[in-house]
Amino acid sequence: MSEHTDAAQLSIENVLPLLVLEGAVVFPHTVISITLDDGNLHAAEAALKGDRQILLAVKRPDADESAELAAQLFPIAVIGRIEQSGVLPGGASGIIVRGLVRAELQDQVASESAPSFRFVRRPDVVELTPALEQLMVEVRAVIDAVLALRPGMTQEIRNFVRSIEDPGHLADNTGYSPDYMLEERLDLLATFDVTARLLKVREAYRKQLALLEVQHRLRQEVQDSSTRQQREFYLRQQLRAIQKELGEDDAEATELDDLREKLAAAQLPEAARKEADRELNRLSRINGSSPEYQMVRTYLEWLAELPWGVYTGKPIDMTFAREVLDADHYGLERVKERLLEYLAVKQRRASLGDDTGRAGREPILAFVGPPGVGKTSLGQSIARALGRTFVRMSLGGVRDEAELRGFRRTYIGSQPGRIIQELRRAGTADPVILLDEIDKIGSDYRGDPAAALLEVLDPEQNYTFTDHYLTLPFDLSKVLFLATANNWDTVPPALRDRMEVIELAGYVENEKLRIAETHLVPRQIQANGLRNEEVLVEEQALRTIINGYTREAGVRNLERNIGGVLRKVVRQITDTDHTAPPPVTVDEAFVRRSLGRQRFYNEAQERIDQPGVATGLVWTPVGGDIIFVEAVAVEGNRELKITGQLGDVMRESAEAALTYVRSRAHTLGIDPRFFETHAIHIHVPAGAVPKDGPSAGITLATALASAATGQLVREDIAMTGEIALRGRVLPIGGIKEKALGAHRAGIRTIILPRRNMAELDEMPDEIRAEMTFIPVDTLDEVLRVALRPAERATLGEILVAPRSEELLPSV
Repeated sequence: MSEHTDAAQLSIENVLPLLVLEGAVVFPHTVISITLDDGNLHAAEAALKGDRQILLAVKRPDADESAELAAQLFPIAVIGRIEQSGVLPGGASGIIVRGLVRAELQDQVASESAPSFRFVRRPDVVELTPALEQLMVEVRAVIDAVLALRPGMTQEIRNFVRSIEDPGHLADNTGYSPDYMLEERLDLLATFDVTARLLKVREAYRKQLALLEVQHRLRQEVQDSSTRQQREFYLRQQLRAIQKELGEDDAEATELDDLREKLAAAQLPEAARKEADRELNRLSRINGSSPEYQMVRTYLEWLAELPWGVYTGKPIDMTFAREVLDADHYGLERVKERLLEYLAVKQRRASLGDDTGRAGREPILAFVGPPGVGKTSLGQSIARALGRTFVRMSLGGVRDEAELRGFRRTYIGSQPGRIIQELRRAGTADPVILLDEIDKIGSDYRGDPAAALLEVLDPEQNYTFTDHYLTLPFDLSKVLFLATANNWDTVPPALRDRMEVIELAGYVENEKLRIAETHLVPRQIQANGLRNEEVLVEEQALRTIINGYTREAGVRNLERNIGGVLRKVVRQITDTDHTAPPPVTVDEAFVRRSLGRQRFYNEAQERIDQPGVATGLVWTPVGGDIIFVEAVAVEGNRELKITGQLGDVMRESAEAALTYVRSRAHTLGIDPRFFETHAIHIHVPAGAVPKDGPSAGITLATALASAATGQLVREDIAMTGEIALRGRVLPIGGIKEKALGAHRAGIRTIILPRRNMAELDEMPDEIRAEMTFIPVDTLDEVLRVALRPAERATLGEILVAPRSEELLPSV
C-alpha cells in the first residue's frame, strides 16, 4: 500500500479555489499550461495567495448555463499545483499547473474572491501484483507499437513511456492521446481502480493500433504499386526493343494495326481524318499500361464505329407511305395528311437534287397530345414508310446537359452524349430519331438539356453538331427528328420555335371501337395465347368497356381492359374438359362479370323543371362532358356567393355575367330593385372537383337570367362561350371534345360562339349530321334561344342530385 508523496503537501482544510476547464481534462502526474481569462483569473489569484493549490474541474458538455455551478461540473476533479504564472509563449496570461491527485467534489463554499469547493481526495491505492506488472508490460508494448506507426514520434517520447514505473502514472499519461474523445478522457478520470484504468487504456490503444496498421498497409501497397508500375514500364521498353530487334510484333502493335484498318475503312470527313491520324500517332508513343492509353484508344474506337456518311434510307414512295399510315393508325386524318405533305415535300426536293442543301429544310415535327393517342407509333410508322432505322430517345427526367452532348475527354470514363450513342447503335447517319416526352426535360446546376437541343433541332445548325467528347462536327442534317409531348406549354419557348406542332386531340367513341376491332383485340388475342376461332368479341362489349371502364383520350387503358377480359376467356377455356371447346362469346354481360362494377358514368341530359339551371360544356384531358350550372336568388342583401371549387377565371366570369344581367334587367323584364333585395348563390356540381376556365360565361349568365326572371332553360340545349361585359360572346377552345361530350349525353343542340364554327370541320361526319349548332355573337341571342317563353316559376332553392367525377374539368 503506497500513496503519492505529493499528497502529503495538500491543504488540510479540504477546501480549495476551483478553476473551470472547458473541453480539456488535467490528469494527475501531468503538467499543462492554462490560459487565464476573466472567468478563471480570480481562482488562479486566490490559489497563488495561498499554497498554490487549486481544483481543476471540467464543465459538462451538456451543462445548463442557468443551473448552479456545482450542477454544471463533472463530479471528479484534479487537485493541481501552480508551478509558474506569467505570460505564455502566445502572449496571453496563463499558468503552468501540475496535476497531483484526483478529488471528488462535495459542495460549494461561500467565498468572495473566487468559487471554492469542499472535496474528498481520491489518491491511487496500488498493490503491485504479478498480474498488474504483466498488464503494465502489455500496455507499454501496445503504446510503443502505436508510437512507432505514428509519423513524427521521436525516440525520446517512446523512451519516456518505457521509463514510467508507477501504474497510475502510466495510465494517466495516456489520457492526452489525440484519439481520445472528451467523454473517454472523463471516463478515464472517473476510474479510481488502477487496474481497471490500465485495462481501458490497453483496449483503446489496441483499437488505435489496428487502425494505424490498416493505414500503414494501404500506404505501403500504394508505394509498392507505384514501384511495380515503374518496373513494368522499363521491362516493357526492354521487351519492345528486343521484339523490334527480332522482327516480332507485340499485342499493342496488333491493336494499333486493327485500329488503323478500322479508321481507314470508315468514311471519315477531312477534319475527322486529321484528328484520328494525330491521336493514332500519339497512341503509338504511349505506354500500354498508362490510363491515357486507354482513353485515346476508346476515343479512336468511337471515331471508327460512328456511321460517317452511311445512309440506309430508300426513296420515298407516297403510295406505300399512305398504306403504312392507314394500316397502323385508324382515324387521325388531319395528322396523316400533314405527314404525307411533309413526305411529299421531301420527295419533291430529292427529285430536284436539293436534298443536300440547308436552305428551306422541312421543320421538325412535334406530336402533342394526351397519353395513348399514338404519338410514338406515328414515329415508327414514318420510319417504316421511309425504310429507315427507328430510334426512340426518352427525355423524361433528363437534367444533365452532358447526357445529350457528352462529357469532355479529360474526365475518366467519359463518353459521347446520347445522340451520338444512338447513331452508333443505329449504324446509320439518317435514322428517324423520336425525342419522346420532350416536355418533361428538367434542368439543374449541371445545365439545361433543352438548351443543348437547340442546335440539334435547328436545320440551319445541326449539320455541324459538335459533341463534347468527339470535339468534331457530325452531320445531323440527314436525321429525321420527331418529338412528342403531352403539354406543349412546358416546352421552353426557344425550343418550341424550332418545331411545328401537330396536335392529336384524342379519339371519339367510334374511332376507339374501330381501333379495338382492328388492332387491340387481335393483339391481345395473340398476347394471351388464344386463337381467333376460340373467341368472339361483340361490338356492344367493346362499347361497354369504352364507356364504362375507361375514360381517356387514347386507347392504352382500353387495351388493358380488353386484355383483362380475354384472360377470363383463357381461364374459362382451360377449366373446360372439352378437347375442342366451342368459341366463347364476349358480350356486355361477360364484360361486367370480368371487370366488375362500372367505373365511369357520363353525365346524361336531365329534365330542367326549376329556373336557374343551365347546361354547359366542359373539356377534360380525356374528352368532353356536360355540366349543370345552378343559380338561386333568395331574399337578402346584395351578396354573390359562388361555390363548387371554381377557379379565379370562372369566378370572374360569374361576376361579369351578373353585371351583364343587371345591366339588361329592363330588357329582360326584371324589377330593377330585384338585385338590391336578393342575394345570388351560384353552384356548379360536383363540388369536390376543381373547375376553371372562361368558357362557362354564357352558361353562368343564362342560369342567372333564368333565376331572376323565373323562366326555365331548355334542357335539350347545351352551351359554351366566354362572355364580355358588353354581352359579346367570345370564342373558346375544345369545341370538338365538348360537342362529342354533349352527343354522348343525349343533347343534340349546342349554342357556341360564331367564330368557333370553323372548328366543326374536325367533327366526324356521322356525328355532325345528328347535331344542330347555333352560332351566336351576343348574349341576347343566347337568351332568346335558351329561355323558354313560359310563365314565371316560383323562386326557390334548386335541388340537383350530386354526381361523382374522377377527372378535373376545364370549362
